[in-house]
Amino acid sequence: MALKGKKVLIGLTGGVACYKIPYLVRFLVKEGASVRVIMTEAATKFITPLTLETVSENPVATELFPEERFVGTRHIDMAEWPDLFVIAPATANFLGKVASGISDDLLTTIVCATAQPVMIAPAMNPRMWLNPITQKNYRFLKDTGYLFIDPAEGEMACHHWGVGRVAEPEDILERIKAFFATKKPTRKLAKKKILVTAGPTREALDPVRFITNRSSGKMGYALAEAASAMGAETTLISGPVDRPVPKNVRLISVESTDDLHRAVKQEFKKTDCLIMAAAPSDFAPETVATSKIKKDGQSLQLKMKPTVDILSSVGKTKSPQQVIVGFALETEDAVNNARRKLKAKHLDMIVLNQPGEGTGFDTDTNIVTILMPGKKSVTWPMMTKRELSAKLLDKLASML
Repeated sequence: MALKGKKVLIGLTGGVACYKIPYLVRFLVKEGASVRVIMTEAATKFITPLTLETVSENPVATELFPEERFVGTRHIDMAEWPDLFVIAPATANFLGKVASGISDDLLTTIVCATAQPVMIAPAMNPRMWLNPITQKNYRFLKDTGYLFIDPAEGEMACHHWGVGRVAEPEDILERIKAFFATKKPTRKLAKKKILVTAGPTREALDPVRFITNRSSGKMGYALAEAASAMGAETTLISGPVDRPVPKNVRLISVESTDDLHRAVKQEFKKTDCLIMAAAPSDFAPETVATSKIKKDGQSLQLKMKPTVDILSSVGKTKSPQQVIVGFALETEDAVNNARRKLKAKHLDMIVLNQPGEGTGFDTDTNIVTILMPGKKSVTWPMMTKRELSAKLLDKLASML
């Protein structure tokens, strides 16, 4: 009974794939889990609440305001109950409502109110799944921290073929078991203050133009999310990126490398660990035009000046108790260049990553090499930036 003592809340939305979910509930109960079920009104058109009450051995909730009044704030009680909240099947409409913050029924209200992990198994026609708006909502929710069991490819109830079938109950069960099996204590960094930087900087050319780089901020935001999840008081200093701020993370927004330097200098003195995952510009225009530079048919020559080296600056002021982690993106002689930066900037660790297929800027995965003073470099295999962040923070927890 791998799930003995675990509490799983199942939410069903209106799709024909509802017929598979009683099997999932039965599997969970057999594995020892305590299961409760919520159904939207549309879900009850496909299967009856009685079926799910029978296999879950618990009443099924369907209404936000039931006639038999519930004592207390029902949606909050249900939001706080589970160890894991699983939505299966999840329709395109449900994804859109949650991504927009709409809470107009019992299920979406509980999703909005819960602080527990939410796992979503979408199911819909392939055209609906590939609709750009559905994909935008999917990516946004994924980036926000919702867990997804992606739909499978196959024949649909409408006889269309493509990606959109809900994952099989056995596969969802395995994902739930894997979630609990790999769930680690999250308080390893309790009482520690972690400062993370993320994203690019912008160096102005004139009032409407700037020079920047391709950093997406994904790595830094994932690191801030992981630090917060492990109990750290986390501050994120971010350049201009369009990303949701992780839960319980304080955000400081900056624009230029000088802005980033001032913010890091201000925050560093009260932090235990700085993780410099941002990609500040190495050079900035020597002068900034006060009005828009006009195109006159002539070539434009820019005179650039080096920006401040933030890591070198703060590295010289760190105390023995503080830890500084730098990131290096190299395209040639990578390890030797990273090793030189490690020493010159007084770092405790440098994370080397190289651009390539599935790695580097604007990807969800990365391959990195970890370098520390007096130790051999270690290369970690390709993993998601979230997985990499958790592994890196776990290592930093032991150092701190």
